[in-house]
Amino acid sequence: MSRIEKCFKQLKRQNKKAFIPYLTAGDPNIETSLNLMHALVQAGADIIELGYPFSDPSSDGPVIQRAVERSLAKHTSLKGVLALVKRFREENQDTPLVLMGYLNPIECMGYQKFAEDAEAAGVDGVLVVDMPPEEAHDLLQIIHRSELDCIFLVAPTTHEARARKICELSSGYVYYVSLKGVTGASHLDIDSVRTNVNQLKSYCELPIAIGFGIKDAETAAKLGELADAIIVGSALVSLIAELKDGHEYSRDELSKHIALMAGMRAALDRS
Repeated sequence: MSRIEKCFKQLKRQNKKAFIPYLTAGDPNIETSLNLMHALVQAGADIIELGYPFSDPSSDGPVIQRAVERSLAKHTSLKGVLALVKRFREENQDTPLVLMGYLNPIECMGYQKFAEDAEAAGVDGVLVVDMPPEEAHDLLQIIHRSELDCIFLVAPTTHEARARKICELSSGYVYYVSLKGVTGASHLDIDSVRTNVNQLKSYCELPIAIGFGIKDAETAAKLGELADAIIVGSALVSLIAELKDGHEYSRDELSKHIALMAGMRAALDRS
């Protein structure tokens, strides 16, 4: 049983929803990213999505785009992100980690080497934003041989036949994009999300996580009622953007700075 599957089963027994924060590795620096990961676990994160930087993050809004630029300015690479995961695993063997990003860095490394190195580092899942499921066969085979979960996105505009196929190919969980647009957008229609997620639940056996547009505890609680998990990206990355470049922040410093995350966890538990 994978860490991701184990996590969701445990939360279900506890009648709780998964809290999944996203951060861009290397922003503002690798050492702070490592301490952020541990601080997020202390704040109640059940799973962490760790973004590896790429120069053309097409599905991301300006907040995450700027984070990617800051990370690339520090020369953060996919290889460096895998080394970061390995360091995290020296202390934490339980919290699932999902690498989220784009196909180009994986293509450059090579599918086989990427999958082997990711498994060895302690990665649990991979979400390649710009990999259409129709073209994912080769990558899927290699990733599954390394016992990694492959997570796909379902958008509000995804028609039912394609959504069913995505659910068949996915493992770990399915990421439902709550709005039409990029990360950090604010035009969230909760009634529409409810309708679409309920339809998705009718034919998807995997846990469903909702992401995009979750900015505060109130929204986290409302969306937490609709699915198995919520994913928080831009709201956290905005806080990280306030950190000073050149300073390596301790976990204690970061726990105060990311108090919003603990508030979202608490709100989610009340939902």
